[in-house]
Amino acid sequence: PTGSLLYPYGPQQGDETNPKHDDGTSEEITLSVPFTFYGKSYQTAFVNNNGVISFNEPVRQYTPDPFPLVDEHPFVAPYWADVDNVLGGDIFYRQTTDPALLADISQDITQYFPQSPFTATWALVATWDHVAYYGSTSQKGNTFQAVLTSDSKMFYIILNYGDIQWTTGAASDGDAETGLGGTPAHVGFNSGDDTNFYNIPGSQTDAIINITTTSNVKVPGRWVFRVDDFQVTGV
Repeated sequence: PTGSLLYPYGPQQGDETNPKHDDGTSEEITLSVPFTFYGKSYQTAFVNNNGVISFNEPVRQYTPDPFPLVDEHPFVAPYWADVDNVLGGDIFYRQTTDPALLADISQDITQYFPQSPFTATWALVATWDHVAYYGSTSQKGNTFQAVLTSDSKMFYIILNYGDIQWTTGAASDGDAETGLGGTPAHVGFNSGDDTNFYNIPGSQTDAIINITTTSNVKVPGRWVFRVDDFQVTGV
């Protein structure tokens, strides 16, 4: 079941759909509003099948590494693990200026960060819908979403978790039947400068399967961060 936490997604919302390729990625997305992440502005992004949104270049790596990475790849990891959408599930994304959606996003962020009222003018919504794991012999799927949004001055990322049933693909030493064990999924933010990063508690441990119940904004299954000048709040 997908929680009502997730903003609307799917082809009926005008989403693009990633190709069915293990370790695949979207085409390069030219951002209509350049996105500021850890003090640097980026014009292009990729929605990678393995649970990562990266700037400038795609990320095909399937077993997550601890942050900070030393290869200068700036990215956010909503749920970095070995997704295989050939075995099941879809990955959707769209850039949007839809007034109804932006109003919802603005209301949510202003509620969580009342000291800086926020009126979104743009969002990139990426959703992993019931995606399977590499080597799976089960029907387990994970549903989660990342939203990049801006009012052109402030930049936020919202992470929404609808249903998380597995943590690890079989090539990351996970169990093919349970999707557990091995090197579990990583959730967090990597600046690309070798120094600045943030790991959501439980990342790369078995506990990350419980991310649908945790939050930094008192909404179980939702984590929200201001990322232009990255700030850790509510943890």
